[in-house]
Amino acid sequence: MTEKEQNIYKNFLLVAHLEGISFLLLLGVAMPLKHFFKLPLAVSLAGMVHGVLFIAFCAMLYQMLVQVKWSFWKCTKAFILGFLPFGTFFIHKLD
Repeated sequence: MTEKEQNIYKNFLLVAHLEGISFLLLLGVAMPLKHFFKLPLAVSLAGMVHGVLFIAFCAMLYQMLVQVKWSFWKCTKAFILGFLPFGTFFIHKLD
């Protein structure tokens, strides 16, 4: 892997981990705040942050496909991991 590809991969892992953290916060903190304490604003804010990070995750996953030459199957598996709680923390295991 070239230095440029390594930098893209490191940035992708960073965004993937941030997306995973935002997903866990949405599920584990914001949703209980909404349902148990009647604070729907928590889901609105956490959901927006998670949505932006998920879009960035998808954009960087496309970059991994095109520039780093990940296979379509590997990108598909990474995309599926993006929908699972704790999933994005295991993307590095795809190598």
